[in-house]
Amino acid sequence: MFKNWRIGSVNGALLAAYFIPAWTMVAFNIMVAPVHGLYERPSVAVALFLSDQLQMSGLSTVRAAWLLALGRLTVVAFFAIYLALLVIPRTRRSGASDEALGIALAIGSLISFASMVMASKVGEMAALRLHATELLLLLGAAIVLLIERPDGAPKTVAVPDTAALAFDKAELLHNR
Repeated sequence: MFKNWRIGSVNGALLAAYFIPAWTMVAFNIMVAPVHGLYERPSVAVALFLSDQLQMSGLSTVRAAWLLALGRLTVVAFFAIYLALLVIPRTRRSGASDEALGIALAIGSLISFASMVMASKVGEMAALRLHATELLLLLGAAIVLLIERPDGAPKTVAVPDTAALAFDKAELLHNR
């Protein structure tokens, strides 16, 4: 049953098992109550950076919170697409599902890196550790995805039988 599973496929599935519930809950908390959801632990560094460093107004902070929630939900959607493609054996063997995983890793890494930089600027150490851990998870999966290539098509080409290609047989009427 697990003969055609690659390390990258298992790694991506484990990442999706973490990021789908964790980032969905954070995004829905932000969507329900933008200011309250933004000041929870996973997003507090972004909130403090926006209010202290950029001195954004309340409405601008709410818009930035919704944009952060949209980015997190986009990553969740690409992880869900990856899992849906992963259950099909043909796409798993050929590596066709790796594109959705790559997009999720790229957008997720960008969000985690920006959040980590903001956490370091405002001095929020718990958020810095959280975002650094998420970034390392995403970058590690990206490295595994880049190094481990899917099995390609077989390199051997079937050589046709030369007896079947005999040119000495008469096929035209004037050639008898």
